[in-house]
Amino acid sequence: MSTENLLSAIEAREALEEGVFSSEELVEACFLRIDELEESIGAWTNLDKEIALQQAREADDFRRRGLSLGPLHGLPVGIKDIIDTSDYPTELGSSLFHGRTPFEDATLVSLLREAGAIILGKTVTTELAVFAPGKTRNPHNEKHTPGGSSSGSAAAVACAMVPLSVGTQTNGSVIRPASFCGVYAFKPSHGRISRHGVLLQSGPLDTIGVFARTLDDLAIISDVLMRYDNRDIAMTPVAVPNIVKVMSELPALEPRFAFIRTPQWEQVEESSKDGFRELIDSTNDEGAKDFIEIVDLPGIFDGIYQDHQNVMEADLALNFARHYQDGKEQLSSVLCEMIERGQKVLATDYNAAVAKLTDYKECLEEIFEDYDAILTPSTFGPAPLGLESTGNPAMNTIWTFCGNPAINVPLLQSPDGLPVGVQMVGAKGDDARLFRSTRWLLNHLNV
Repeated sequence: MSTENLLSAIEAREALEEGVFSSEELVEACFLRIDELEESIGAWTNLDKEIALQQAREADDFRRRGLSLGPLHGLPVGIKDIIDTSDYPTELGSSLFHGRTPFEDATLVSLLREAGAIILGKTVTTELAVFAPGKTRNPHNEKHTPGGSSSGSAAAVACAMVPLSVGTQTNGSVIRPASFCGVYAFKPSHGRISRHGVLLQSGPLDTIGVFARTLDDLAIISDVLMRYDNRDIAMTPVAVPNIVKVMSELPALEPRFAFIRTPQWEQVEESSKDGFRELIDSTNDEGAKDFIEIVDLPGIFDGIYQDHQNVMEADLALNFARHYQDGKEQLSSVLCEMIERGQKVLATDYNAAVAKLTDYKECLEEIFEDYDAILTPSTFGPAPLGLESTGNPAMNTIWTFCGNPAINVPLLQSPDGLPVGVQMVGAKGDDARLFRSTRWLLNHLNV
């Protein structure tokens, strides 16, 4: 049985460099895994084995010719089906877009190809990347949700169908499915990865994210994607973060972490609360200073959930207006209800929510003056039973609305053996430092 697909991205890259196997053999191994599990998991919406194998053969030929190679050369990547690809349909998880095939790649897909990556196929998204579930099931227990909206991207990585994948987050659509499926995931600072060629939900909120089975793998794909693109108005021309390099460096001082429960803490399951208490106790050395301190957010954050909802749903009503008008009968009831609520959001309420961002960000900046990163639950607990819901994204709302980078670390486990993620949050724009702080914590825990 092939085992190449079980390797991390970095392990596979090293094996490719050493000639242990070819990119074609790696892609073949991924497809064998897909053939084995796809019927039960349903992580993919569009696959073409011959297209993927042809890319792999070209990558192998490129290597044999001794040409310069990119950091992802020969590595397969899955792409969420709201991200345009010129060689695969992009159907946005909706029958309204059945057979839609873009003429060009999204910017991020072009960057992946430039780095040598193999676009293995398109992963399942929820309907228009909102709440109506797709066909994907949780790899740890098929009766539980894999989360949303990047359900296929998280499940495909968790199943070792592919070492890397790309998703998006407008509320909790990267961190939540990563937590439920037990993989690493990174949602960068808002405006750090181009969204050109990606379905527009909400300009102030939409963020590209990535999935992997190790923190190092997250770093290598993030370094590839975090490049300025003037076609995305949220981006500014700043220096690339060089995450791999920064993460390998020791911090000048031992990091300090703020454990923040958030106003949603009471909804966190008791077993998860116990897990976080044990994590804090095991991290803080007896008789020495505490590396993790409990910090409470100011009361102003109680209103951030309504502010996020006003912005997100008003933007959905605007950006999905044509879909609602021309194809309402083909949209789910949950999406129609969100659009209809968004139609009723007053301009004054929308503008007030955007204006309050300044206050929220100032409060968080004060915390990051004293702490290197924030620890908080990724979700209320393990993946809920049932496939009719993708779970609650409330533990991600604050960080998405404020544009902070976040990493899901699969550290905890429920009494039933389901994964529970720890969410690491960094200061906005300081993505590389978040990776370095996360690496330090994992080393401190001997993980």
